[in-house]
Amino acid sequence: MSIRCFVAATLLMWAGGAGALDLVVVVSPASGVERLSRDEVINLYMGRARKLPGGTAARPIDLASGAGREKALFYQRLLSRDLAEVKAYWARLTFSGQASPPVQADNPDQVLDLVARNPGGVGYVDRTLVDARVRIVYSFGE
Repeated sequence: MSIRCFVAATLLMWAGGAGALDLVVVVSPASGVERLSRDEVINLYMGRARKLPGGTAARPIDLASGAGREKALFYQRLLSRDLAEVKAYWARLTFSGQASPPVQADNPDQVLDLVARNPGGVGYVDRTLVDARVRIVYSFGE
């Protein structure tokens, strides 16, 4: 196989896999939350809500910008915004003292760990990574 064919095949596989991520929003089972609406997820991740529906203080967990494509896809699907717009939004809120951005995790495994250990934890990961430590409360596919 020539290098050109290899590169083309690799790009096609990557492009085909780009939509394969099935992101879901998860919480700790200790939160008592069974479901979140899209608006509730938006409010939690944009600093407009500080508590989960049951009254527990919310602690949204976000992936760090360099952690992978999940973060860009999450904000694109949730808000139809790119990361630059989300970053600018948080810069304004932080500068004005109105709110602090979500806690940053280095990778999806750390998101799961932080959510599982905190009753108010809320995070997003690919559905294939979800395990018994967390509960799915919102799915973009539903």
